[in-house]
Amino acid sequence: MAKDIGIDLGTANVLINVMDKGIVLNEPSVVAIDTKTKKVLAVGSEAYSMVGRTPGNILAVRPLKDGVIADFDMTEAMLAYFINKLNVKGFLSKPNILICCPTNITSIEQKAIVEAAEKSGGGRVFLEFEPKVAAVGAGMDIFQPRGNMVIDIGGGTSDIAVLSMGEVVTSRSLRLAGDRMNAEIAAYVKRKHNLLIGEHTAETIKLKIGSVWHADASEQLEVRGRDIVGGLPVSITIGADEVELALHETMMAIVAAAKEVLEVTPPELAGDIIDRGIMLTGGGALLRNIANLFSEHLKVPVVLAEKPLDAVALGTGVLLENIAQKRAH
Repeated sequence: MAKDIGIDLGTANVLINVMDKGIVLNEPSVVAIDTKTKKVLAVGSEAYSMVGRTPGNILAVRPLKDGVIADFDMTEAMLAYFINKLNVKGFLSKPNILICCPTNITSIEQKAIVEAAEKSGGGRVFLEFEPKVAAVGAGMDIFQPRGNMVIDIGGGTSDIAVLSMGEVVTSRSLRLAGDRMNAEIAAYVKRKHNLLIGEHTAETIKLKIGSVWHADASEQLEVRGRDIVGGLPVSITIGADEVELALHETMMAIVAAAKEVLEVTPPELAGDIIDRGIMLTGGGALLRNIANLFSEHLKVPVVLAEKPLDAVALGTGVLLENIAQKRAH
């Protein structure tokens, strides 16, 4: 028998949860191809290490942009590679696959995700909205008639949703998340320090000293890059307070979207959210003091998921079990 799998198909990372085994794969969503022969050279971690470091004929591509498929063939190749690596197919059967997508995705984009999963070796493919799956993975009981709110800040999208009785009541999906934050940090360093840095370096700054509220200026990091004026490699020191400045605009846009969601939430459910708080998931939840920033602006308690990076993948496992139980009855 093939084992059912849940896939968190993220713009930055792909996580796969295999039924009864838990999360068995977590690799960057990157494919390296030879531009001359169009052959896939590497996928995942191996391809990620090539980003910004390859000769002209090797290109490291991210097949997903803003939470949706930007390059269909590459997405299919990447999924097929990961699924084959797991060895989950049965002798004659294919695994059922549950995949997550942002809430504002078009029907054409939905079809593309389903098709890529089917072609990469899946049996039946189920699609679920990311914030719903993240809430389940973070341990929220969304199947009761009670309001639950989740803010999921990923690589390509930030999804904000209010859930009740297992469904999304109101939601917003913004194409502002981790990737945009990296770009904002790189732009800030260029503007303020006349230094060009790559995507990897910007991400390192975010992970090591990324703070979005009352940052500690004494937290600093040495950063290397290329000087715009002289063109030579130099290193500078950047503080956590500067990162807070660089990320301010993006964070305020996410806060504004969360306010909008709260404003259109039915009053009964809004009351539940005041009691129970908002759950933060996704890689963005790891930014320092992010819960304080949200609770300050939204006037509602905000809690961090225990494993923010794994919430969506963990949620797929729970939902797959639900599907299996329904089939058994």
